[in-house]
Amino acid sequence: MSDAPTWYDLLDVPRDAPAEEVRAAWRTQIADLEPGDRRFDALNRAAKVLLDPVERAAYDASLPPERPDDAAVTPAAPAEERRAAPGAVAPDVQAGSVEQPDAPLADRPAGASRGVPSWLLVGLGVLAAGLLVATAWMWTRDDAGGDDSAAREAQVAAERAVVPVLSYDYEHLEADQRAAQALMTGSYREEYDKLFAVLEENAPQTRTRVTASVVASGIVRASAERVQVLVFVDRPTTNKLNAEPVVYKDQVTLSMQLVDGEWLVDDLATSPVQG
Repeated sequence: MSDAPTWYDLLDVPRDAPAEEVRAAWRTQIADLEPGDRRFDALNRAAKVLLDPVERAAYDASLPPERPDDAAVTPAAPAEERRAAPGAVAPDVQAGSVEQPDAPLADRPAGASRGVPSWLLVGLGVLAAGLLVATAWMWTRDDAGGDDSAAREAQVAAERAVVPVLSYDYEHLEADQRAAQALMTGSYREEYDKLFAVLEENAPQTRTRVTASVVASGIVRASAERVQVLVFVDRPTTNKLNAEPVVYKDQVTLSMQLVDGEWLVDDLATSPVQG
């Protein structure tokens, strides 16, 4: 039997806790944390899973029976990959991530978490990102036999879409949501809206603004109607705790689906760029 702690342990709630209790516990615990804090990120991911009925049911099914001596320490992330939307899509106090929870859209600043990379490490990270994009593109060109016009269109659409999907301003959230929704398939829009609903509750309180920008992109794989694009983004973020922008650096994988002649976001996953 596994001794691994759970998201319930992290939030200090029982496994049968209703959504209101989970949300209250999450808000209490992130209240005094900085966005770059590792615990802040873990709490956001815990809330994202436990506040989604489908994800929570799947997560509960994967847990071993409760034991009275289970330790309440920070758990490892669930097996499924973090999926982000608004800032990563994680909860707020920054976006963030997924962070979700606000931000969406999972958010760790390029200068605050894991010791913070120096200018040299940042330079090496950018170089590595460029090499990864180039490698992914060469692989796709070989598979596509040189006919890459459709994949190129999908790549352009991904770069255009990732900015509104990961950006928002607490002063005009409704307009930001509509702009992002117009670039998504119906199925992904449903997931995005769930995350954005949490963000709408928290962004006004934390006065968060996120402005994403594209650094580089590359095609990972492509077929006639579906293309996977890797995009590197910077997300300068301000809130009531940080008047000066904190820059989060993420790599975002977008699955673009061709729908009635238009490339739309059908899935999106973010992870921090490793310095």
